[in-house]
Amino acid sequence: MELRKPRLALLGLMTDGYESIFSGITERQTRYAHELVQTMSAVADVTFDGVGLNREAIEKLVKGYNAQEMDGMVIVLLAYSQGAYLTRALENNRLPIALAVVQPDQEVLDSWVELDLTVNQGIHGAQDNANIIFKSGIPCQFFAGNRHGERFLTFIENFAKACYTRSVLKGMRTAAFSRMCGMGDILTDEYAFTRLIGPEVCHDTIGSIVSRMAKVETSRIDEQIEKDRQTHDVDPKLGYSAHAEAVRMYLAFRDYLEEKRYNAYTAHFDQFADDGRFKQLPLYAASNLLAEGYGYAAEGDYMCASMVAAAHALGANDANFTEMYTMDFAKQAIIFCHAGEGNWATHRKDRKVRLIDRYLDEGGLENPPTHLFSPEPGRATLTSLAYTGNGKFRLVLALGDILPKSDLAGCEMPYFFWRPDSGIETCVEAWLTSGGTHHEVINLGDVRSRWKMLCDMLGIEFVEV
Repeated sequence: MELRKPRLALLGLMTDGYESIFSGITERQTRYAHELVQTMSAVADVTFDGVGLNREAIEKLVKGYNAQEMDGMVIVLLAYSQGAYLTRALENNRLPIALAVVQPDQEVLDSWVELDLTVNQGIHGAQDNANIIFKSGIPCQFFAGNRHGERFLTFIENFAKACYTRSVLKGMRTAAFSRMCGMGDILTDEYAFTRLIGPEVCHDTIGSIVSRMAKVETSRIDEQIEKDRQTHDVDPKLGYSAHAEAVRMYLAFRDYLEEKRYNAYTAHFDQFADDGRFKQLPLYAASNLLAEGYGYAAEGDYMCASMVAAAHALGANDANFTEMYTMDFAKQAIIFCHAGEGNWATHRKDRKVRLIDRYLDEGGLENPPTHLFSPEPGRATLTSLAYTGNGKFRLVLALGDILPKSDLAGCEMPYFFWRPDSGIETCVEAWLTSGGTHHEVINLGDVRSRWKMLCDMLGIEFVEV
C-alpha cells in the first residue's frame, strides 16, 4: 500500500484596496506566497492558484480547490483581508482547514516604513477571519509562529497527514469475515461508522479466500518462500508443506484485497476451523499484509481494522494491531501481544525477524508459521476507537515508550513492553473509564497531534489518558 504525498491548497488572502496605495504590493505578496509553497512542499504537494483579493475571488479559489480534490486547505493572511468575505466560501467548502499566522519578516527593524508594516500585518486579519470560522462552528487548526522555524513545518506536516488520512478513511473499503459472538466492544452502529469515520464495510464469506487459494501458482509460493529465507531467520523445523500452505493463504488474501480494492480486513479465527478446508490459521498472512500497509484486526472488529489502515496513513505504514495483556509493576510497563499477528516491518533493526514453526492448538488445526519479533523501541502512540452509543464515537489515546526488552524465551508471538507516560495504573484506569476497547492500534513515534487533528476533522471526541 503506497503512501502518497498529501495534497494541500494554499489560500492566501489580502484585500484589493492596498494596490492603489502601494503599487506592486499584490505581486510582492504573491512572491511571498510562493515562498510558503516552497517551504511546505517538503511535506506536501501544495497548490496556490493566486491571491484571494475580494469575496468573489475567495469563493472562486475555494470552489476550485474543492474541485481539484485537495486533502486540505491552509489559509494565510498575506496582509489584512475582511473576515466576512470568507463566510460563503467556507459554507460551500468540504476540505479540512488550517489558519497559519506567519509573516514575510521575522523582526521589526528601525528602518521599517508603512509598507513593511502593511505586508507583515497578518495577525489582525487572521483574528478577523478566525472569528468568522469560530462563529460558523467550522473545525480549524491554528498556528502562529516563525515560518522559517521547525514548528511551522511540523505543524504543516501534521495537518497534511491528518487531512490525507481523512481522505483515506472516506474512500476506504474494509472486508469483514464474520465476528466473535458475545464480544461487546466491537459492536457498533455500522451506518454511523460509515457516515462519520468513512469506511464502507463489506461482509463476505471465507469461501472467497478458498477459491483464490486454488488459483495460486506454485511458482509464486516458491518465490515467496525464498524471499522469506533471505529476509527472515527461518526455523529449521518449519517444513516446506506448512510454509507453502501459509504462503498460499497469504497470496490468496492479498489477491482478494487487491481485486476488491480493500484497504483493510478482519477475520474471526473460528471461521477457519469450522469451515473444514483450512489446515492452519492465517497468522502469516495477517503479519505480511500488515507489513505491506493493509489494516487488520482479529475477531471481526472492522472498526479496529479500519483504524490500523488509518494509522498506516497517519504515520509511515508503521501501525500495529495489538492488545494489552499484563501489567508489569517492576518495569512500570504493560506487555502487548495477540495470537501471532503483527507488522513485522516495524521490527527492531538490530535483530532479524524469526519465522517459526509454532505449536498452536487453536481449533485443532496444524502449526501456523508465525513471525516472531518486537517493534523498534522508542516513543509510540496507542489508540482505540470506541463507539459510545447514539451514533457517536470517541478516540482514546495514550502516549508512551516501547521498551527495548525482547527476550521472552517462551513467548511465541510478536510482543512488546510499553510504558505509558501517565503510569500503568492511571493509564489502565482512565482507559476503562473512557470506554477504550481491548483491540488497539499502536504507531511508532509521537503522532498524537495528527490523531487529535483527525478527530477534529471527523467530528468525534478525542480523549488522552
